[in-house]
Amino acid sequence: MPKKIAPSIAGNGKATAAAAARALAKKAAPQPNHVNLHDPALYVNRELSLLQFQRRVLEEAEDPSNPLLERIKFISIVSSNLDEFFMVRVAGLNAQLDAGILEVGPDGMTPRAQLVAIRRDVKKILADMHRCLRHLTPELETEGIRIVDYTNLTPVQQKVAASYFEQTIFPVLTPLAFDPGRPFPHISNLSLNLAMVIRDDKGEHFARLKIPDSLPQLIAVSQSPRPKHRTKRTPRKIELVWLEQVIAAHLPRLFPGMQVIEAHAFHITRDADIAIKELEAEDLLETIEEGVRARRFGSVVRLMVSEDMPSHILDILINNLEVDASEVYKTGAPLSLKRLMDLYNIDRPDLKDAPFVPAIPPAIAAADDEDTFAAIRRQDILLHHPFDSFQPVIDFLNRAAHDNGVLAIKSCLYRVGRNAPVVEALLEAAREDKQVAVLVELKARFDEESNIEWARALEAEGVHVVYGLLGLKIHGKVTMVVRRESGRIVRYVHMSTGNYNAVTAHLYTDIGMFTADEQIADDVTNLFNYLTGYSAKSDYRKLLVAPVNLRARILALIEREIEHQKRGRGGHLIFKMNALVDPQMIRALYRASQAGVRVELLVRGICCLRPRVPGISDNIAVISIVGRFLEHSRIYYFGNGGEGEMYVGSADLMPRNIDHRVEVLFPIENAGLVRAIRTDVLGVYFSDNVKSRRMLPDGSYTRPKLTAGKKAFSSHERLIRAARHEKEETLRIRSRPRP
Repeated sequence: MPKKIAPSIAGNGKATAAAAARALAKKAAPQPNHVNLHDPALYVNRELSLLQFQRRVLEEAEDPSNPLLERIKFISIVSSNLDEFFMVRVAGLNAQLDAGILEVGPDGMTPRAQLVAIRRDVKKILADMHRCLRHLTPELETEGIRIVDYTNLTPVQQKVAASYFEQTIFPVLTPLAFDPGRPFPHISNLSLNLAMVIRDDKGEHFARLKIPDSLPQLIAVSQSPRPKHRTKRTPRKIELVWLEQVIAAHLPRLFPGMQVIEAHAFHITRDADIAIKELEAEDLLETIEEGVRARRFGSVVRLMVSEDMPSHILDILINNLEVDASEVYKTGAPLSLKRLMDLYNIDRPDLKDAPFVPAIPPAIAAADDEDTFAAIRRQDILLHHPFDSFQPVIDFLNRAAHDNGVLAIKSCLYRVGRNAPVVEALLEAAREDKQVAVLVELKARFDEESNIEWARALEAEGVHVVYGLLGLKIHGKVTMVVRRESGRIVRYVHMSTGNYNAVTAHLYTDIGMFTADEQIADDVTNLFNYLTGYSAKSDYRKLLVAPVNLRARILALIEREIEHQKRGRGGHLIFKMNALVDPQMIRALYRASQAGVRVELLVRGICCLRPRVPGISDNIAVISIVGRFLEHSRIYYFGNGGEGEMYVGSADLMPRNIDHRVEVLFPIENAGLVRAIRTDVLGVYFSDNVKSRRMLPDGSYTRPKLTAGKKAFSSHERLIRAARHEKEETLRIRSRPRP
């Protein structure tokens, strides 16, 4: 096979990924053992793969089987995801371009080629988002929900809007002029604005007005009374108008004695990625705070404008915001579709997913408060959120805080959110004179401010707070409780794939485990010593810890599957993760496939590996599940010649996770729990024919087609039903008379 297949394909961005895959398959098939696994054509660009994920999320908005307001929510999610994509990923590519960096990634695409391809894909996604919203509008109106253009309001509705403007909106507004005496105003990140031309006796002037994001973005101008008994036949009717339209209609109130010639909406996105020069930072906390403040003033990476914005106003914005024409996106109204979350939040539960109550695992339900630690000593206890409740984790910490035998609590916190019962429990433990040590990762992107507030609150109560390690993010999710029992010390550990965040625990799928295993406890003790003090420990007995031993161990386990396959014992790998990017890991999986190992990958978002390429990845299947919950758990299963071995934890197979973060994968050693995850979690996901998408060699995804007589199977719905059965079992346990 020639060494160079991809430069003309991936390098200049002109040929399609499909053409790359076809060319590769054609040339690779005859001589599979001589394939250059470094060839760029074997890798999907990570940014374009991430946009493919946004496409899959948008498909949920287009899916008529989803409840109506859930479909609206998915449009909002895509819009919010694109904001972050530009703030971080596009900003990073721009920085490379500005620095003259021409280095290409594994896929062979230069930063400029990636930006060109990104613009093409984003423009299509934006157009499809607006098309989807237009298609949903008649369905909303059928359900009594109508978004009305201001020009179509009745006189009564206009009076309602005018009253709301005078009483609520007007006091908040601050118009800013732009003229020789006043510089162009600062436009804050992610803000929606009006660009206006005002005329007085001296001529025409430009002014800018920010649409306040502190107010509801959709204003009710009429609604029917709440029915005593809501039925489908009598939905409550509500008519809404966008906030910016109400403001635009009342602009003369802001400019008395002047004429408002025109007003047009625009929305900007700034570079929000904080570059922390840790080697020069004497105080990481202060450095992060400065970075958060600086984020508001990052360079503009995207300017979204209404399609009817005239060139003379657009030129003012382009020149003063210092953006390139390629960074301008003209799109339909309304701009910033993430504001549709206001529509989702209206009180119409009949148009949303049916709520469900998470289960309490029977092993925990069977334990009295004082027996919780005994239950963990008896057996490892698994939690599968959101199907299993997060409350046992909070209860575990609350009980530890007040338990007379508990001496110390140690925890890693990454994203805990504004309302954080886990942190409250740690604060209470400190007040109860427990020794509490907490590692708060200040570099958790977009959660820095919240984490800074919690770090200071913890320090105020005497908690030992560590902010992180030089050059590394602490992404592992681990908590340890040290307890004195009958004259000896017992350590209880909770580890998880997800954050200690009570809100996202209802929205993300994650796996957690309680254990009192002494070897794992030793590893966790050494891990905390590494994080809070000085430790050169490079080996762990059971845990896989990045950047220490995780890469080498995963690669060794893949090679072991290859050896099993060669010796006729059958090699089998099942990996579930958020993203697969790391080139070395991808090459290892390609080698496994070439050796005949069966490789099943469940990758929610970015996947840079190309499956089903003849001679290279024939034995690799990749699926993605996008549905009601955000798939967040990471599971790594190795067939091991019939003696399955499984690791679960926080790490995705990305260079940043493996080499630049502290990540933890923990073993599932109980054979029953391994079977449960293998069958009742992974098996359920791979049986999904409703919310799954199968990845094709060209990097695109296709949904399964239900053939005649084949029953629809949704993994999330199946797991909800299983949780209901588990809840019934828990109720039976709790209703039994106590001996």
